Amino acid sequence: MAMPSAEPTQGATIALTRIALPLLHRGKVREVYDLGENRVAIVATDRLSAFDVVLPTPISGKGRVLTALSSWWFRWLEGMGLGPTHFLSDQADLPASAFDMDGATDPAQLAGRTTIAKRGDIIKLECVVRGYLEGSGWKDYQRTGIVSGVELPRGLKQCERLPEPIFTPSTKAEPPEHDEPISVAEASKLLGADLVGELQERSLAIYAAAAEHAAGRGIILADTKFEFAFPLDGDKGSREPMLADEALTPDSSRFWPADQYEPGHAQPSFDKQFVREYLMQLVNAGTWDKSTPGPDLPQSVVAQTAERYETALRLLTE
Repeated sequence: MAMPSAEPTQGATIALTRIALPLLHRGKVREVYDLGENRVAIVATDRLSAFDVVLPTPISGKGRVLTALSSWWFRWLEGMGLGPTHFLSDQADLPASAFDMDGATDPAQLAGRTTIAKRGDIIKLECVVRGYLEGSGWKDYQRTGIVSGVELPRGLKQCERLPEPIFTPSTKAEPPEHDEPISVAEASKLLGADLVGELQERSLAIYAAAAEHAAGRGIILADTKFEFAFPLDGDKGSREPMLADEALTPDSSRFWPADQYEPGHAQPSFDKQFVREYLMQLVNAGTWDKSTPGPDLPQSVVAQTAERYETALRLLTE
């Protein structure tokens, strides 16, 4: 059954979906359903996570922004010859039987937030690339001068541009555990040096191309993280990793307006850093300890976060 191309429920907020297909995975934001024939339907909800906690307040329309931006990047990256991705389509062509259950999600609500993709074996490594010094990387640098095994020059400021982008992988933990930064050497012990070397090369190349594109749109791509997977088809030994999950979205990246960039302090952003900063106010006040359940977000934070996501989509793709 072909989903409608129009979006009559554009304003609907979707925090959870119910579809009569096998549910393979329910992540912090996405729900993955098995379509058969080595294909999956990935639905981006409006849930928002911060500090590895899914917050109780969804951001209306966020899932559509994530899907539209990831789809754009997947097409762009493949067109640039930067390796295979899992992307097949952003048309939610689901069988009629998928909605043959009580309480099934309205098919129209899935329009614009569903990706049809190749099913794969996820590689257990978060592939993080940093071009600027912020977030956990900045905290590690302040303590040790080292970020994920990479020794950096002395005297760098918060949010300062690095001499060159660095690959700073982390473990991919299952909740309630947290991802932990590791060095390339440690990642190589877990997955093998050849595979980690390939992921590092791919990640740095994708970051460089995307950062150049973003710069032309007035945006600094400060850092981002990628996930890769092995496609299920083909011989296991010859399968090439494909970029999976999402690509270069405000959920997985830091986007800063270039005309306001000034190292030495936190930057205005087009991503969920705005939410993190609000939550840190609660942490510093002793009213939240970064554990589940997360706090409700005030409507002003919700509205401003949605506006930032929409701005990133518009500037990067128009």
